[in-house]
Amino acid sequence: MRKIGLLILIILILSGQPAIAADIVSVKGESTYYDDGTHSRVECMRLALEQARVDALAKKFGTIVTQDILQADRIAGNREQNDFLALSATEVRGEWIADEGEPEYKFERDKDENLIVTCIVRGKASPISNESAQFDSSVLRNGTDARNADINFKDGDAMFLDFKGSQDGFLAVFLEDEQKNVFQLLPYVSDQRSRVPVQKGNRYVFFSPDHGQKGDIVDELILTAPYNVEYNRVYVLFSPKQFSSPVMDREPGALPHMKSDDFSKWLIRTRKNDSSMGVKAMNLIIAPTS
Repeated sequence: MRKIGLLILIILILSGQPAIAADIVSVKGESTYYDDGTHSRVECMRLALEQARVDALAKKFGTIVTQDILQADRIAGNREQNDFLALSATEVRGEWIADEGEPEYKFERDKDENLIVTCIVRGKASPISNESAQFDSSVLRNGTDARNADINFKDGDAMFLDFKGSQDGFLAVFLEDEQKNVFQLLPYVSDQRSRVPVQKGNRYVFFSPDHGQKGDIVDELILTAPYNVEYNRVYVLFSPKQFSSPVMDREPGALPHMKSDDFSKWLIRTRKNDSSMGVKAMNLIIAPTS
Protein backbone atom coordinates (compact mmCIF):
# COMPACT_ATOMS: atom_id res chain seq x y z
CA MET A 1 0.00 0.00 0.00
CA ARG A 2 1.28 3.49 -0.89
CA LYS A 3 0.17 6.79 0.52
CA ILE A 4 0.56 9.86 -1.63
CA GLY A 5 0.08 13.39 -0.25
CA LEU A 6 -0.82 16.18 -2.65
CA LEU A 7 -1.50 19.78 -1.67
CA ILE A 8 -3.58 21.76 -4.12
CA LEU A 9 -3.97 25.50 -3.67
CA ILE A 10 -7.17 26.70 -5.26
CA ILE A 11 -7.13 30.43 -5.97
CA LEU A 12 -10.60 31.96 -6.12
CA ILE A 13 -10.32 35.50 -7.45
CA LEU A 14 -13.64 35.85 -9.25
CA SER A 15 -14.78 32.28 -9.45
CA GLY A 16 -18.51 32.53 -9.94
CA GLN A 17 -18.95 31.73 -6.27
CA PRO A 18 -21.70 33.73 -4.57
CA ALA A 19 -21.15 36.90 -2.56
CA ILE A 20 -23.05 39.14 -0.19
CA ALA A 21 -23.02 42.29 -2.30
CA ALA A 22 -23.94 44.57 0.60
CA ASP A 23 -20.69 43.59 2.38
CA ILE A 24 -18.29 44.91 -0.27
CA VAL A 25 -15.20 46.27 1.51
CA SER A 26 -11.78 47.75 0.70
CA VAL A 27 -8.83 45.34 0.96
CA LYS A 28 -5.07 45.45 0.45
CA GLY A 29 -2.65 42.66 -0.35
CA GLU A 30 1.03 42.17 -1.09
CA SER A 31 3.00 39.33 -2.66
CA THR A 32 6.45 38.63 -4.08
CA TYR A 33 6.83 36.36 -7.11
CA TYR A 34 10.20 34.67 -7.72
CA ASP A 35 10.65 33.73 -11.36
CA ASP A 36 12.79 30.80 -12.51
CA GLY A 37 13.70 32.43 -15.80
CA THR A 38 10.85 30.87 -17.78
CA HIS A 39 8.35 33.74 -17.73
CA SER A 40 8.26 37.15 -19.36
CA ARG A 41 8.26 40.35 -17.32
CA VAL A 42 4.56 40.90 -18.06
CA GLU A 43 3.67 37.34 -16.99
CA CYS A 44 5.66 37.74 -13.75
CA MET A 45 3.72 40.94 -13.04
CA ARG A 46 0.41 39.16 -13.64
CA LEU A 47 1.33 36.26 -11.36
CA ALA A 48 2.49 38.62 -8.60
CA LEU A 49 -0.77 40.57 -8.94
CA GLU A 50 -2.94 37.46 -8.67
CA GLN A 51 -1.00 36.32 -5.59
CA ALA A 52 -1.40 39.77 -4.02
CA ARG A 53 -5.16 39.63 -4.56
CA VAL A 54 -5.30 36.22 -2.88
CA ASP A 55 -3.24 37.61 0.02
CA ALA A 56 -5.74 40.46 0.45
CA LEU A 57 -8.71 38.07 0.41
CA ALA A 58 -7.09 35.63 2.85
CA LYS A 59 -6.18 38.40 5.33
CA LYS A 60 -9.67 39.89 5.25
CA PHE A 61 -11.90 36.83 5.02
CA GLY A 62 -9.70 33.89 6.02
CA THR A 63 -9.41 30.48 4.35
CA ILE A 64 -11.11 27.09 4.37
CA VAL A 65 -9.13 23.84 4.27
CA THR A 66 -10.89 20.65 3.16
CA GLN A 67 -9.57 17.15 2.46
CA ASP A 68 -10.84 14.24 0.38
CA ILE A 69 -9.38 10.72 0.35
CA LEU A 70 -9.57 8.88 -2.98
CA GLN A 71 -8.91 5.14 -3.29
CA ALA A 72 -7.92 3.37 -6.50
CA ASP A 73 -7.41 -0.39 -6.91
CA ARG A 74 -5.00 -1.60 -9.59
CA ILE A 75 -2.95 -4.66 -10.53
CA ALA A 76 0.83 -4.29 -10.21
CA GLY A 77 2.65 -7.37 -11.49
CA ASN A 78 0.79 -10.37 -10.11
CA ARG A 79 -0.62 -8.66 -7.06
CA GLU A 80 -3.41 -6.23 -6.33
CA GLN A 81 -2.41 -2.82 -4.99
CA ASN A 82 -4.47 -0.11 -3.31
CA ASP A 83 -3.45 3.52 -3.87
CA PHE A 84 -4.71 6.31 -1.64
CA LEU A 85 -4.64 9.95 -2.74
CA ALA A 86 -5.19 12.69 -0.16
CA LEU A 87 -6.41 15.90 -1.77
CA SER A 88 -6.21 18.99 0.40
CA ALA A 89 -7.79 22.21 -0.88
CA THR A 90 -7.20 25.66 0.56
CA GLU A 91 -9.79 28.21 -0.55
CA VAL A 92 -10.04 31.88 0.31
CA ARG A 93 -13.43 32.83 1.73
CA GLY A 94 -13.86 35.97 -0.34
CA GLU A 95 -13.87 37.10 -3.96
CA TRP A 96 -12.18 39.98 -5.74
CA ILE A 97 -14.53 42.46 -7.38
CA ALA A 98 -12.37 45.30 -8.72
CA ASP A 99 -9.01 47.03 -8.31
CA GLU A 100 -8.80 50.45 -6.68
CA GLY A 101 -6.16 52.40 -8.55
CA GLU A 102 -3.14 50.87 -10.27
CA PRO A 103 -1.15 48.04 -8.62
CA GLU A 104 2.31 49.01 -7.33
CA TYR A 105 5.31 46.96 -8.52
CA LYS A 106 8.92 46.64 -7.35
CA PHE A 107 11.47 44.78 -9.48
CA GLU A 108 14.69 43.04 -8.39
CA ARG A 109 17.05 40.33 -9.66
CA ASP A 110 18.41 37.31 -7.78
CA LYS A 111 22.00 36.06 -8.04
CA ASP A 112 21.08 34.15 -11.23
CA GLU A 113 19.51 37.29 -12.77
CA ASN A 114 16.00 35.85 -12.47
CA LEU A 115 13.27 38.43 -11.96
CA ILE A 116 11.71 39.07 -8.54
CA VAL A 117 8.45 41.05 -8.63
CA THR A 118 6.76 42.45 -5.53
CA CYS A 119 3.18 43.69 -6.00
CA ILE A 120 0.92 45.72 -3.72
CA VAL A 121 -2.72 45.93 -4.76
CA ARG A 122 -5.79 47.61 -3.31
CA GLY A 123 -9.33 46.77 -4.29
CA LYS A 124 -12.94 45.98 -3.47
CA ALA A 125 -13.88 42.49 -2.31
CA SER A 126 -16.77 40.61 -0.75
CA PRO A 127 -17.22 37.52 1.43
CA ILE A 128 -18.59 34.36 -0.13
CA SER A 129 -22.14 33.35 0.78
CA ASN A 130 -24.94 31.31 -0.75
CA GLU A 131 -26.99 34.14 -2.25
CA SER A 132 -25.82 34.61 -5.82
CA ALA A 133 -26.83 32.53 -8.80
CA GLN A 134 -24.77 29.43 -9.58
CA PHE A 135 -23.57 28.70 -13.12
CA ASP A 136 -20.91 26.88 -15.11
CA SER A 137 -19.00 28.74 -17.80
CA SER A 138 -15.75 28.24 -19.70
CA VAL A 139 -13.90 29.72 -22.65
CA LEU A 140 -13.51 27.39 -25.65
CA ARG A 141 -10.68 27.53 -28.21
CA ASN A 142 -11.18 26.56 -31.87
CA GLY A 143 -14.16 24.31 -31.19
CA THR A 144 -17.53 24.23 -29.48
CA ASP A 145 -17.25 20.97 -27.51
CA ALA A 146 -16.58 21.07 -23.77
CA ARG A 147 -13.20 19.41 -24.40
CA ASN A 148 -12.11 22.61 -26.20
CA ALA A 149 -12.05 24.53 -22.90
CA ASP A 150 -8.76 26.44 -22.74
CA ILE A 151 -7.27 29.76 -21.67
CA ASN A 152 -4.11 29.55 -23.85
CA PHE A 153 -4.72 30.98 -27.31
CA LYS A 154 -2.61 31.61 -30.39
CA ASP A 155 -2.91 34.58 -32.72
CA GLY A 156 -5.87 33.92 -35.03
CA ASP A 157 -7.65 31.37 -32.78
CA ALA A 158 -11.44 31.47 -32.54
CA MET A 159 -13.03 31.96 -29.13
CA PHE A 160 -16.38 30.58 -28.00
CA LEU A 161 -18.13 30.64 -24.62
CA ASP A 162 -19.86 27.70 -22.96
CA PHE A 163 -22.58 28.50 -20.40
CA LYS A 164 -25.17 26.67 -18.26
CA GLY A 165 -27.13 28.27 -15.41
CA SER A 166 -28.82 26.73 -12.39
CA GLN A 167 -31.96 28.84 -12.90
CA ASP A 168 -33.63 31.11 -15.42
CA GLY A 169 -31.83 34.41 -15.63
CA PHE A 170 -29.90 36.98 -17.59
CA LEU A 171 -26.35 36.99 -18.91
CA ALA A 172 -23.78 39.54 -20.04
CA VAL A 173 -20.13 39.02 -21.02
CA PHE A 174 -17.24 41.51 -21.16
CA LEU A 175 -13.57 41.34 -22.18
CA GLU A 176 -10.77 43.48 -20.70
CA ASP A 177 -7.52 43.99 -22.64
CA GLU A 178 -4.02 45.06 -21.56
CA GLN A 179 -4.73 48.70 -22.44
CA LYS A 180 -7.40 48.85 -19.71
CA ASN A 181 -10.28 48.83 -22.18
CA VAL A 182 -13.40 46.75 -21.55
CA PHE A 183 -15.54 45.52 -24.46
CA GLN A 184 -19.06 44.12 -24.20
CA LEU A 185 -19.17 40.76 -26.01
CA LEU A 186 -22.73 39.81 -25.05
CA PRO A 187 -25.37 40.82 -25.95
CA TYR A 188 -24.24 40.77 -29.59
CA VAL A 189 -23.62 44.12 -31.30
CA SER A 190 -26.92 43.98 -33.21
CA ASP A 191 -28.90 43.13 -30.06
CA GLN A 192 -30.45 46.19 -28.41
CA ARG A 193 -31.00 44.45 -25.06
CA SER A 194 -28.68 45.03 -22.10
CA ARG A 195 -28.50 41.30 -21.21
CA VAL A 196 -29.26 37.90 -22.76
CA PRO A 197 -32.10 35.79 -21.30
CA VAL A 198 -31.12 32.15 -20.60
CA GLN A 199 -33.10 29.20 -19.30
CA LYS A 200 -32.33 26.86 -16.42
CA GLY A 201 -30.23 23.82 -17.31
CA ASN A 202 -29.84 24.63 -21.02
CA ARG A 203 -26.32 24.56 -22.47
CA TYR A 204 -25.48 27.61 -24.56
CA VAL A 205 -22.50 28.14 -26.86
CA PHE A 206 -22.00 31.78 -27.79
CA PHE A 207 -20.08 33.31 -30.73
CA SER A 208 -20.85 30.23 -32.82
CA PRO A 209 -23.25 30.68 -35.80
CA ASP A 210 -24.15 26.98 -35.52
CA HIS A 211 -25.45 27.53 -31.97
CA GLY A 212 -27.20 30.88 -32.41
CA GLN A 213 -30.71 31.38 -31.10
CA LYS A 214 -33.53 32.20 -33.50
CA GLY A 215 -33.16 35.76 -34.78
CA ASP A 216 -29.57 36.19 -33.53
CA ILE A 217 -26.95 37.87 -35.67
CA VAL A 218 -23.97 36.12 -34.12
CA ASP A 219 -20.69 37.94 -33.61
CA GLU A 220 -17.74 35.63 -34.28
CA LEU A 221 -14.59 36.28 -32.21
CA ILE A 222 -10.98 35.88 -33.38
CA LEU A 223 -8.26 36.68 -30.83
CA THR A 224 -5.12 38.37 -32.11
CA ALA A 225 -1.59 38.91 -30.78
CA PRO A 226 0.67 39.04 -33.85
CA TYR A 227 3.79 40.45 -32.15
CA ASN A 228 3.79 39.97 -28.37
CA VAL A 229 2.03 37.85 -25.78
CA GLU A 230 -1.13 39.55 -24.53
CA TYR A 231 -3.20 38.94 -21.41
CA ASN A 232 -6.97 39.47 -21.51
CA ARG A 233 -9.71 38.77 -18.99
CA VAL A 234 -13.27 37.62 -19.71
CA TYR A 235 -16.02 38.55 -17.22
CA VAL A 236 -19.23 36.48 -17.18
CA LEU A 237 -22.15 38.07 -15.28
CA PHE A 238 -25.30 36.08 -14.50
CA SER A 239 -28.33 37.01 -12.41
CA PRO A 240 -31.94 35.82 -12.01
CA LYS A 241 -32.85 39.52 -12.05
CA GLN A 242 -32.75 41.89 -14.99
CA PHE A 243 -29.91 44.41 -14.95
CA SER A 244 -28.85 47.35 -17.11
CA SER A 245 -25.69 47.64 -19.18
CA PRO A 246 -23.08 50.25 -18.27
CA VAL A 247 -22.85 53.45 -20.30
CA MET A 248 -20.41 52.58 -23.08
CA ASP A 249 -19.00 54.19 -26.21
CA ARG A 250 -20.70 52.77 -29.28
CA GLU A 251 -19.74 53.02 -32.94
CA PRO A 252 -21.63 51.32 -35.79
CA GLY A 253 -20.50 47.73 -36.26
CA ALA A 254 -17.97 47.87 -33.38
CA LEU A 255 -18.08 46.34 -29.92
CA PRO A 256 -19.33 48.73 -27.21
CA HIS A 257 -16.40 49.72 -25.00
CA MET A 258 -15.37 51.68 -21.90
CA LYS A 259 -12.36 52.16 -19.63
CA SER A 260 -11.56 49.55 -16.97
CA ASP A 261 -11.95 52.00 -14.08
CA ASP A 262 -15.46 52.94 -15.22
CA PHE A 263 -16.36 49.28 -15.67
CA SER A 264 -15.15 48.46 -12.15
CA LYS A 265 -17.24 51.26 -10.67
CA TRP A 266 -20.31 50.07 -12.58
CA LEU A 267 -19.76 46.45 -11.49
CA ILE A 268 -19.43 47.43 -7.81
CA ARG A 269 -22.65 49.49 -7.94
CA THR A 270 -24.52 46.75 -9.78
CA ARG A 271 -23.49 44.04 -7.32
CA LYS A 272 -24.39 46.22 -4.35
CA ASN A 273 -27.89 46.48 -5.80
CA ASP A 274 -28.14 42.81 -6.78
CA SER A 275 -26.78 40.32 -4.24
CA SER A 276 -27.99 37.46 -6.47
CA MET A 277 -25.60 38.33 -9.32
CA GLY A 278 -22.78 35.83 -9.86
CA VAL A 279 -19.53 36.85 -11.57
CA LYS A 280 -16.76 34.72 -13.02
CA ALA A 281 -13.49 36.09 -14.46
CA MET A 282 -11.18 34.02 -16.65
CA ASN A 283 -7.65 35.11 -17.60
CA LEU A 284 -6.66 34.47 -21.22
CA ILE A 285 -3.15 34.26 -22.64
CA ILE A 286 -2.81 35.05 -26.38
CA ALA A 287 0.58 34.33 -27.98
CA PRO A 288 2.03 34.97 -31.47
CA THR A 289 2.17 31.94 -33.73
CA SER A 290 5.96 32.15 -34.03
